[in-house]
Order: sequence, then C-alpha cells, then structure tokens
Amino acid sequence: MIALSDYLILGAILFSLSVTGIFLNRKNVIILLMCVELMLLAVNMNFIAFSHFHGDTAGQVFVFFILTVAAAEAAIGLAILVVLFRNRRTINVEDLDTLKG
Repeated sequence: MIALSDYLILGAILFSLSVTGIFLNRKNVIILLMCVELMLLAVNMNFIAFSHFHGDTAGQVFVFFILTVAAAEAAIGLAILVVLFRNRRTINVEDLDTLKG
C-alpha cells in the first residue's frame, strides 16, 4: 500500500517543478499558465491524499471547487492570449509590457 508520505513527496516534487518552471521561463505566457495549472494540480493531489487517509470527504469536495475555478481560469487565460496574439502577433511577456495606459 502506498503511504501518505509518498503522495506528499510527489505533490512537493510537482509543486517545485512548477515553481522552477515559472522562474526559469518568463518569456512564454502559455508555459507560465501551464505551470500555474500544474501547481494547482499538485495541491489538489495533496488534498485528495489527506482526505483519503483521514477518511473524510471534505477534501475531495474542495478539490471539485478548485478544479472548477482552475478550468475557468484556464479558459479565460487562453481567450486573453488569443486576443493578444491577434493584436500584437506575439505572446512574449517582454513584448506585452507596452500595454500600459
């Protein structure tokens, strides 16, 4: 049987990979959005692991709310990226700082 610590270690590895992805790649907005989604999934996995090992369903119900918000965030983020690409012909973060004012 898999122990709780195994799930927590895997969640910590996924979370740290997403944080390093955010810090290493600051140019492409799509990769930044994917790193944020990976971060949310790592947290969700920890919620489900704690919920399973404590025998409580509150963590699993909370995960459904997080997944709903994450799906809406991803859809809105991708829609904004499509509009930015149509107007600017780039999704480079450094080129998007001219949107002031």
